Amino acid sequence: MERRAAIYRTIWRWHFYAALFVIPFILVLSLTGAIYLFKPQIDRWEESAFQGAPTGQAVSPNAQLAAAMAVYPGEQFHSYRLPERNGDAAALHFGLADGSMRDVFVASDGKVMGSLKEGDRWIEFVREIHGELLAGKWGAYLVELAACWAIVMVLSGLYLWWPRGRGLAGVVWPRLAGGKSVFWRDLHAATGFWVSGLALILLVTALPWAGVWGDAFNVIRTEMGWTKERPDWKIGSGEHAEHDHAEMLRQQAAGVPTAGLADIVAKAKAEPGLPYPVLVKPPGAPDRAGATDMVWTVKTDAQNRPLNVTITYDMATAKELSRKGFDQKHPIDKAIGYGIAWHEGQLFGWINQLVGVLTALALVTLAVSGFVLWRRRRPEGLLGAPPLPPIPVRISGVVAITFILAALLPLLALSLIVLWIFDRWVLPRLPRVAEWLDIRTIQAA
Repeated sequence: MERRAAIYRTIWRWHFYAALFVIPFILVLSLTGAIYLFKPQIDRWEESAFQGAPTGQAVSPNAQLAAAMAVYPGEQFHSYRLPERNGDAAALHFGLADGSMRDVFVASDGKVMGSLKEGDRWIEFVREIHGELLAGKWGAYLVELAACWAIVMVLSGLYLWWPRGRGLAGVVWPRLAGGKSVFWRDLHAATGFWVSGLALILLVTALPWAGVWGDAFNVIRTEMGWTKERPDWKIGSGEHAEHDHAEMLRQQAAGVPTAGLADIVAKAKAEPGLPYPVLVKPPGAPDRAGATDMVWTVKTDAQNRPLNVTITYDMATAKELSRKGFDQKHPIDKAIGYGIAWHEGQLFGWINQLVGVLTALALVTLAVSGFVLWRRRRPEGLLGAPPLPPIPVRISGVVAITFILAALLPLLALSLIVLWIFDRWVLPRLPRVAEWLDIRTIQAA
């Protein structure tokens, strides 16, 4: 019994320190993630000024491209997005000399209705907070580190929640008659129980985007021979590399038979059931890895990735060269595609969005209730970590789980090494910090 209590206290401390670091990130990522779930609706609202245009006397996509390039000369044409509905303008995606991107909206009659730079889109601002905290790659590393420790927080929280012979009250739902302290504790525990599985799914499905984990995984998937394809998990046509569209124009000027934009757009419109958005990319336009192919490409870029298809056409003859759908991907890439579609709230439409919003609200509830519990029990002048066990405890099973997590999560492993160095070599030289952290018992043990 004494050993079990010692294990409980030790894991409680790990849960406390993990939560103390993670809570600010949970609040930011939950709120921005809940907003990003509605990206399709927000994008359509933001483009409302380019909808409802006259549909008579339509010009060809070639004329639309020429009109856009006349207004914005010198920019690199990257893709043509077919209108979602009648009266919507086509969106022509251009790369600027400074590496930024611009969508130019051209009505069916050839009138340029306006443009949006990628950095000016509201949902892009939300995405940069959610993925990078507006701090570039270092912000992305910090988000990844927080995700790693959030996994530790959830798993340790499940251990602390485990009923151990108690009834369901206070475990599955909060008790309302035990006073404020009991209510906040039960709210924290019961919310953690209901959201833990969904939270772990969100955390794991975010890892393919992560800088360290994602790059390492891409190397492994290639070296293991699972697939040689470039990952295409991020949706959106924001490729920032230069391309050789000028080569196609030179061949046209030289009299070499080359299919035009209008030919491929017509083929895309004739394809039944392509999910929006449908992009037509010219020969030489880069993919997300910056690679180029001298073929015409029609691809769908829906957030519900299992619906997406990519079709390529010969540059000169417009003959179909290849067609690849989600069912032809490697099982690893399929699993990631399903996971990311779920993460973004698009796998099951509005039901997926609703579950995502409820998950975000539950995570905010966890963060707020955890903060309240900490403030209510924190001694004056101390951090208020849970008390240490009176005797040292060996928790081999927990250590094994920690090593497994560290092996799977490189940033978690690195942070554990840094913490060990800090505890072993730095903290003994900072007695006041050690007192504030309330870890003197560890050193004495």
